[in-house]
Amino acid sequence: MIKMQVIGNLGKDCVVNTVNGKNVINFTVAHTEKYRDSQGNNQEKTTWVDCAYWTDRTALSPYLTKGKQVFVEGAPEVRSFTRQDGTAGASLSLRVREVQLLGGRGDTAGSSPSTYSSQAGASVGSSVPSPGEITEPIDDLPF
Repeated sequence: MIKMQVIGNLGKDCVVNTVNGKNVINFTVAHTEKYRDSQGNNQEKTTWVDCAYWTDRTALSPYLTKGKQVFVEGAPEVRSFTRQDGTAGASLSLRVREVQLLGGRGDTAGSSPSTYSSQAGASVGSSVPSPGEITEPIDDLPF
């Protein structure tokens, strides 16, 4: 098995499609690396990854908007194609198994990441509950 993990920002809002009766959320993630070249100049390199998340959990789609930072994990695929001018090209795509919302444009300072997995029953929120979610008495501290 080959697994790829990417942290980056969404290039545009996601699109939800139905293919052969199954839902797929398509989005593009831009991963930018900053480095110094041999002359000491700052450089940037951006890699775009086309993502396909096959899931029935389409309720995630309103949160996959342009500028949001996400972590995605899945199986990579390289697709080769011929451009209109006849030259060969290739694109990197990812069949997503897990998506984690990290943050980005319009987030509040106290928001926490959420994880969504394509495996049944594996939708998980952050491990730290918000104050409204605490159901145990506060005086029952373990120390």
